[in-house]
Amino acid sequence: MPEGHALHRLARRQQHQFGGQRLAVSSPQGRFGPEAAILDGLVFADAEAWGKHLIYRFDDGPEDRRAPRLVHIHLGIYGAFTEEALPMPAPVGQIRLRMVGEELGIDLRGPNACELYTPEDLAALVGRLGPDPLRADADPEPAWSAITRSRRAIGSLVMDQRVIAGIGNIYRAEVLFRAGIDPLRPGTSLSRDEFDAVWADLVLLMPIGMQTGRIHVIRPEDDHGPPSYAPNRPRTYVYRRAGEPCRLCGTPILWRELEGRNLFWCPACQH
Repeated sequence: MPEGHALHRLARRQQHQFGGQRLAVSSPQGRFGPEAAILDGLVFADAEAWGKHLIYRFDDGPEDRRAPRLVHIHLGIYGAFTEEALPMPAPVGQIRLRMVGEELGIDLRGPNACELYTPEDLAALVGRLGPDPLRADADPEPAWSAITRSRRAIGSLVMDQRVIAGIGNIYRAEVLFRAGIDPLRPGTSLSRDEFDAVWADLVLLMPIGMQTGRIHVIRPEDDHGPPSYAPNRPRTYVYRRAGEPCRLCGTPILWRELEGRNLFWCPACQH
């Protein structure tokens, strides 16, 4: 599942591609058909991300005084966009949403959610999410409060979208390593200084991922040694490196499952 930086990058890209244009909107698959008919011919006003959620706003131009028509997309594990130059080819496969602008079009396949939203729906969604480190209006205090009141493992809390929005398995593993925090410690054990360090690191690292399209977590002085865990993947400290030596101390990296997700950490550097 894409982490938050990828959704913010996608929102910014689509805003650049379609902002201010009247779009032809359809649902070749049919599952979004009635909703697409409402949006067809409207102006793509803007796109933004909240954690792992993508929100579009459509209206009928600057003089449209009605509430914007909103679309909520959650890609989940299988959702993906493809872009095509115009004229677009005939639809192939299960295309939930097709949007065609002045110069290109995009197809959305396999999302976990693609639905019309009301402003009240959006407010409810945002109310369920923790602060998003990539948003300028993010307030880390609710995340600190949720973590420090819970005895769940810190590694679980950091990746809980109700605590911090947009964090996935890679950022979870890597920021906790960089902060020297054992992911199995209970949330109640986290000090304010430790939390502030983790939050500051997310605010530092996630914009790099959004700008470049690649997660980069290795400090310059550590950017050597074993290659990344797979071709065209980021070099990491612990993620997907179970059994390999820690880049800092040489201790074998550990792995276990935590609440259904793979967890990686160094038992010597993280305590």
